[in-house]
This record gives sequence, structure tokens and C-alpha cells, in this order.
Amino acid sequence: MVKIISRKSLGIQPVYDIGVERDHKFVLKNGLVASNCFNKSHSTAYGYVTYQTAYLKANFPVEYMAALLTANSDKTEQVQKYIATCLNMNIQIEPPDINRSGVDFTPIENNILFGLSAVKGLGGEAIASILKARSDGEFKSLADFCDRVDLRAVTRRTIEPLIYCGAFDKLEPNRQQLLKDLELVHDWAQSRARDRAIGQFSLFDLGGLTDTSQSESSFDSAPKAPPVADFQQSEKLRKEKELLGFYVSDHPLKAVRQAAQILSPINLSDLENIHSETSVSSVVMLTSMKPVTTKKGDRMAILQLEDLTGQTEAVVFPRTYERISHLLEADTRLIVWGKVDRRDDKVQMIIEDVEPIENVRLVMVELDPLQAGNIQEQHRLQEILQQQVEEKEKAKIPVFAIIQDARNRRLVRLGRSYWVQDSRTAVEALRTAKFPAHVQPLLVGNG
Repeated sequence: MVKIISRKSLGIQPVYDIGVERDHKFVLKNGLVASNCFNKSHSTAYGYVTYQTAYLKANFPVEYMAALLTANSDKTEQVQKYIATCLNMNIQIEPPDINRSGVDFTPIENNILFGLSAVKGLGGEAIASILKARSDGEFKSLADFCDRVDLRAVTRRTIEPLIYCGAFDKLEPNRQQLLKDLELVHDWAQSRARDRAIGQFSLFDLGGLTDTSQSESSFDSAPKAPPVADFQQSEKLRKEKELLGFYVSDHPLKAVRQAAQILSPINLSDLENIHSETSVSSVVMLTSMKPVTTKKGDRMAILQLEDLTGQTEAVVFPRTYERISHLLEADTRLIVWGKVDRRDDKVQMIIEDVEPIENVRLVMVELDPLQAGNIQEQHRLQEILQQQVEEKEKAKIPVFAIIQDARNRRLVRLGRSYWVQDSRTAVEALRTAKFPAHVQPLLVGNG
């Protein structure tokens, strides 16, 4: 064993890598060779693995992404990032299904199915009991399910999360009705299990009755609760997020994804690669807000933001909080503007402004190709727009040029220096200057 007893800097020294001067690919000038380079066998092995990975993703994308999700299923941020990748690859992620889901993520044709192990509160013993019961055939109803599984392993508290996250939707889409029915059906199934244990059977339980219609009719006697309306979609999504860690059957931002892309915001998963103090914007869900009082008695807030690719923490300092606090409500879709901040190896966003995505307006300016290519017209357009800005930081409304000739129509997003503070006054000024213009909401219809 060698013990280092002292260290001394020798400054910059020539480095030699004995035996690889002629064959190594990283030879420097004057015959010197770079230190710590991969040797050929190591590089070849990594290259081969890279080729295999790329081949699988290109030729078996659903299977590849399912395996990737399963391998990282215990890392919430990674799973959320890969789910976003699936959406970009047109691979849909389906919620758990009591009749199709296995333990892990499963490729199903062109989609990926959530595994039962992803459901919080569903242990390995319960999953094993469900899969064993399902080996005799698909479950036909909630009553059939409760009657066939081992209710000692699959308790009522185990079944509720399955209902909440949509695992029974193919049998009954009304989740609140299923929960009300469960209160009665679970007791009914337990009673039948006790009867079977002591040798008591109903007529339909006798071995001679194997006809499907007859065996199914035994579940007609299962009690049902009075009809109730289903949960609101927002409540369904909230419970899915709570139990799976993600929105699965839908996402509040999915409907605005394409529309928001024209604003060119960054994804939250990109923050790690952006330098500190860089100005950014992003379309997000505000998942929670924690008000904070400073030592001076000023109010500020710590926000948790989420988009389709990941999550991050954001800080709203007192001066900004005083101006935007009325817009900061949980489960609100926002476009946020701010700067990247790095402290103690942690990346967060310093919020400078926010706007509900439903309130975002665009200024559309119509130009013919000659105008668009004329530098004098470009300068004139910029001057008109800049005259509409009293405070630069408040210029939040993007301006787009519609360039159209007899054959083509193009939409061009103008640079940040063209953005304006008030859409209506900007449009009036543009029209006065003979630039046809109008205001258009970012979201059209029910986005």
C-alpha cells in the first residue's frame, strides 16, 4: 500500500502515455499524447452500446421507452422527462388498467401502459393477488373483481387508489360511482368469501353451472349505491397526480402545448443547462405556493412549478409579489418570465412576471413580401412598436408578422425588442401607420 504524505504542484508538465504514441487518436502536437483518454477497446465498447441504444430507439421506440421508464420508475423527475419525450414521439402513456397492466410499464401496440407497481398504496402482495385472479379471465365488473381477489391482500384501501387513478375506467368510467359502490360491494364480497370458507354456496356457485351468462348473473345480486355524478375532470387529474406522481389520462398543459410553442418558452427540464442570470420564460402549472414573510415584514412566496417535462422551484421577491400575488393560485396555467438562479448546486427561477395562459394575447401584423424584405419598412415597424412601450420589462405581448403572397403564407415571430405593452393601443398605432394588424388570443376555443 502507498501512503501519500505530501503534495506539491509542479505546474504544467509534458505528458506521455507510454505505448500509444503511434496508435492513439488523441495525439497532440510535438508528439505529446493527451492523458486519461479512452483506449481503443473502451471507446469501441461505448460506441457499440451507443449504436445498440440508437437502433432500439429508432426501430422499437415503444418497447425502448417502456424499458427506459421501468428502469427509472423510482426517479420521479426522470420519469416525467421520459413521459414528455414519449408525447413528442407520439407515444401515448395510458393510465393503469386492471385487466391489462402488469407490474411495470408495458408496451401495448403504439402506446405504453402504466404498471400496477406505480400506484401508491398498492403493495407487491396485492399486485400478485390481482394478477393471479386475472389469470382465470378478465374482470367483468367491480363486483367480479372483489369476489375473485384475495380480500386479505387487496383491501378496500387498496382498491380506492386503483379507482382514483383510472384502473377501472374500462369497466365503469364514473369513478365516483365506483367509490360509492365499493362501500357496499366490498362487504358483500367479504360475506361471500366467508360463506365459501365454511362450505356454503349459492345456486350459481355450484360446479354444474358453468355457462357464462349464468355465472355472471351471480354478480347481479351485488349491491349498488344510488347513481351519482362523476368527478370533475380537474379532480380526476388531481387524484391521478397524487397517486401516480404524474398526470396520465390528460395534462392541463397538453391542450396548450402546440399553441404555447409559438411563444418559444423553454421547458423546465432545460433549466439545468442554462447559465445563471439568463432571462427565460416558460408555460407552467403552478402546483403550490408557500407565502413567506421576510424579517422586514414584507411578503414574498416560494412556488412549485411544473410542465410536461419536469418540475422546479421558483421565488417571488416582495416587490414582484405585491404586483402579481392575485394571479398566484394553485393549479393555474401560467406563462412565467424570470431569470435562472443557481445556489448550492440547486437551480431555481426568480419570477419577474406572470400571466394566466388564457389571458395571453398576440399582436398580428400583416406584411407583403416586399415590405418584409425592405429594411426601411422594418425600421419603421420597430419604431412604431417601441413607441408603445413605457417600461421595457412590462412589454410582454409578442408580435407576429403574417407574410403572405399569392402562393404562400408564413408566420414569423418578431424578436423581443418588438414586443409591446398593450395590444389594443399597439394595433391602433399600426393601423394608423398603414400596417394592417389585429389582436388574437393565444388559445382559441377550449384550449
